[in-house]
Amino acid sequence: MTRTLLALDLSTAHGSIAVVRGADVLFQSSFQSERSHNAQVFAPLRDALAAAGDGLTGIVIGNGPGSYTGVRIAIAAAQGVALSRNVWCVGWSSLTAPDIEVPDSYPIIGDARRQSFYIARVENGRLLPDLETVSAEIARERTADGQTWLTFDPKPPLDLSHVRSAKPSALHLAQIIQTLSQAELDALIQQPLIPHYLAEAFITMPKKRVN
Repeated sequence: MTRTLLALDLSTAHGSIAVVRGADVLFQSSFQSERSHNAQVFAPLRDALAAAGDGLTGIVIGNGPGSYTGVRIAIAAAQGVALSRNVWCVGWSSLTAPDIEVPDSYPIIGDARRQSFYIARVENGRLLPDLETVSAEIARERTADGQTWLTFDPKPPLDLSHVRSAKPSALHLAQIIQTLSQAELDALIQQPLIPHYLAEAFITMPKKRVN
């Protein structure tokens, strides 16, 4: 069966939307936005749905890690389309789909906030389960291995010279999902569609009032 997939990634300031049918690219669009993905995504999303037509099979969103707000907007938009079109909707790691040519296996680093960094490895379009959040000191030590690392941050973390910048690609997300077997896809469909959190939510408690 030839799948027609709509893919959406808003995990960084670089928004990306694509539609593929089998190996054919029916639609591709990107836009840059620091804070207003919700304002910019709907025009290209409407064009993407027109390109998909009535044969849409499913939707894939890049679930980060990255912008919490952007990923939540992508999830909400995708779930709304999935409900109206009666199709499935799945999430896949944004880190697996850079917009540049990379080896089948590569390491990646990113800013995890609060003076910490995440490091991970991608192999054959899959994020390995041992993603770690480490200190700046450990990040420097771990990346000093002679490899070229990848980042989706606007500039290389810690000013590391051997880190190559990239952006997440909705097209590549769709192409990865196209390679999944039906059994793999069925299992993925059963998983909850949530952002990829790097840490538990940080809650600031209100200060007690002093009378």
